[in-house]
Amino acid sequence: MGELLGDIAATFIGLSGLAVVVGVILIRRGNRVWHPRVMLVATVLAALFLVFYLLKWGLYGTTRYAGPEEWRAAYYALLISHTVLAALNGPLVLWLLYNAFKGRFAVHRAWARWTVPVWLYVAVTGWVIDLVLKRFGEAAGGIGF
Repeated sequence: MGELLGDIAATFIGLSGLAVVVGVILIRRGNRVWHPRVMLVATVLAALFLVFYLLKWGLYGTTRYAGPEEWRAAYYALLISHTVLAALNGPLVLWLLYNAFKGRFAVHRAWARWTVPVWLYVAVTGWVIDLVLKRFGEAAGGIGF
């Protein structure tokens, strides 16, 4: 069941990243009707990812890297950068939404230039980390109930 929850979470964050790309394409084409709709879908998908990720973590604990020693430093560098940027991404997205809803599109656009790459990096590296841990991970326990 833990793997299923992880797969569901990975699917949501992957779809969220895809929706962000579509949203960026839409706004670059000047589509001010569908851009906000698609970006709200991306936000909801990211929130669903967080729910399923935290559910998996809460019920089954964490997974530790148990792969080749020569890859350990690269894995942890990726994990640390992913974790830091994932923690920053939530507030950045909320700031973007706030400014968009307030009609402050110049501020929204300026911050989106930073937030979109962070969002996509987090989505892609999350998939990479998930794949690495599926192959080289072992249960580390943790909070699991």
